Amino acid sequence: MEILLELFHQLTDPNWIMNNGGLYLVMLIIFIETGLFFGFFLPGDPLLFISGMVIASADQSAIPFTNPLANLLFWSILFIVATILGNVVGYWTGNRFSHIFRNKDRKSRFLKPQHISAAEDFYTRRGGFAILIARFLPIVRTFVPIVAGIVKMDKKTFMLYNISGAILWVGVISTLGFVLGENKWVENNLGWTMLILIVIVTAPVIIKLFKKQPTQAL
Repeated sequence: MEILLELFHQLTDPNWIMNNGGLYLVMLIIFIETGLFFGFFLPGDPLLFISGMVIASADQSAIPFTNPLANLLFWSILFIVATILGNVVGYWTGNRFSHIFRNKDRKSRFLKPQHISAAEDFYTRRGGFAILIARFLPIVRTFVPIVAGIVKMDKKTFMLYNISGAILWVGVISTLGFVLGENKWVENNLGWTMLILIVIVTAPVIIKLFKKQPTQAL
């Protein structure tokens, strides 16, 4: 646990990030978090926000272009591609090994057969919207594309919402970091900023997700 906490602390430290792979490291981590089941603990939201901060304040030697907005667009595109590919890998994993995940005799702490059945019903009712909103839910965004593959979600629908969700998620959070990153309060209270960010980003999604509808509950 101490190792994970130390890793989390390092990954939310802009200086540590820039000294250990820079924004390419962020791109790799985002790919892992959104595509590989063991990446569920990685801090995607804080990393995107911090990346925006780094892009806004970095000198020319750290970023390809002299124009900060060009740098924001450049890295946002790379982050979007990374998270799209991550979800594709997750979908492929679930699709390829669905027979294993559906095995009722299989013992798993994370994906039990009854959970898969519930997820299949959820996808049937919610469609691709489930893929989009999952982008804004830590931990959930790691497993949703895998389950989508397990339940054989339509590939075109999956890709449409995969791409849309990636653009929205990366665009919103990295831009917030870019705009707010040079604010002195944000710089001096980065931990609180990360917590507030996660609450702001996830709360509307969670409320929408669990809000009871007039004719049916989620």
